[in-house]
Amino acid sequence: MVYAVVRTSGRQEKVEVGSIITVNRVAGDAKGKLELPAVLLVDGEKVTTDAAALAKVKVTAEVLDDFRGPKIIIQRYKNKTGYKSRQGHRQDLTRLKVTGIK
Repeated sequence: MVYAVVRTSGRQEKVEVGSIITVNRVAGDAKGKLELPAVLLVDGEKVTTDAAALAKVKVTAEVLDDFRGPKIIIQRYKNKTGYKSRQGHRQDLTRLKVTGIK
């Protein structure tokens, strides 16, 4: 089984060919293709962590869609003072499908 750990938008994700991952909003090229940098590569029983060898590894993905995450409510409240504030946030996300690990 071949899989890789890639770095994207400040996090690391374990991916295989055909896996679908959700990451913070990233922009692909005009065709929706994207290349992700590998941090670790497992090819059968061989594990590659060397930076020089990983520079040659290409993990390609295609952008499936851009969407917004669930609404997160931020509330602040201070007792006995009448202070309360409420704020909402929705994160911009991208769904990626990994097409190749070479």
